[in-house]
Parts: sequence; structure tokens; C-alpha cells
Amino acid sequence: MYEIARRTLTLRTEPPQEVIAAVGMPYEDPEGDWSCPYRIDGLAGWEHERKATGSDSLQAVELAMAMVRAALAGSHEAKEGLLAEEEEPGGRRTRTVYTSWDRYHNIAYISMKHEIGAGEATRQVVADGVVLDFGDDGALLGVELTDAETLMPAEMRL
Repeated sequence: MYEIARRTLTLRTEPPQEVIAAVGMPYEDPEGDWSCPYRIDGLAGWEHERKATGSDSLQAVELAMAMVRAALAGSHEAKEGLLAEEEEPGGRRTRTVYTSWDRYHNIAYISMKHEIGAGEATRQVVADGVVLDFGDDGALLGVELTDAETLMPAEMRL
């Protein structure tokens, strides 16, 4: 697999171990679909190459990235708090958010994870056309914008 992107995380074990997530170059399948290989080394059960398939190369890359994020976030290691990502200088950390926009109803939802399960949001705060959803632990799960055309930046309205 020719890598186009790679991230190294730390598994907080004794001794610490590396978890490497990599996404490869997309390629066109003989059937006309596009595939993008990905691999996660260091997580149990993920030590072989897999692929995500889409209608074009960009969709294949997007799907591969989503699969890697979901696999890392849903792993036993992450749920046990053993998976750590190096923070940027100043304590900042880049986060992926998932945006859905219903143009017809002018409502958008910005989620901090790929899927939020029914009943996972246990508290809501409403202010000026924005609804904040929080989980049991107080973590922000997502933001609903009831006037997305006005409140959501244009680059997120794709």
C-alpha cells in the first residue's frame, strides 16, 4: 500500500506501544468503482489491509478515513482510555467533526462522533437557534443549528 496519510498514536500500556493508522492511495477497480486501502497496526484484530469502496476516488478516501476514525474511536483500547494522540503545541488537538445539512428544512447537525446512539444525549442547552447535546459525562456530542444558512460557515455547507 502506497501511503498518502499516516497518524501515530500511543497505547498507554507498560511498556507504551505505538498504534499506526494509515490510508493508502485510491485506485479504480476493474468494475469502475474506486477503492482506498487503509490499515491500523497495533490494535487487536486490525493488523491487515482493508479497503473502502466509493463511486469516485474522493468518496473512497472519505470512507476510508471514516472507517479508520470509527475503528480507533470504537476500539476496546479507546474505550478503556488506553489510546492517546499527541497534542499540538499549546495543548490543542485537531478533531474531526461530522456535518449533515438538510437544505430543505435549513437545519444542520455538527456531531463530534460518527454516530450518536438513541438516548446518548442526556442533556440539551438551547440558545438563539442553537441546540447543544451533551452526554452523561458532560462531553459535547453535537450542535444543532436551526438556521443553518445563517449560522453555519459556507465551507461546511457542502
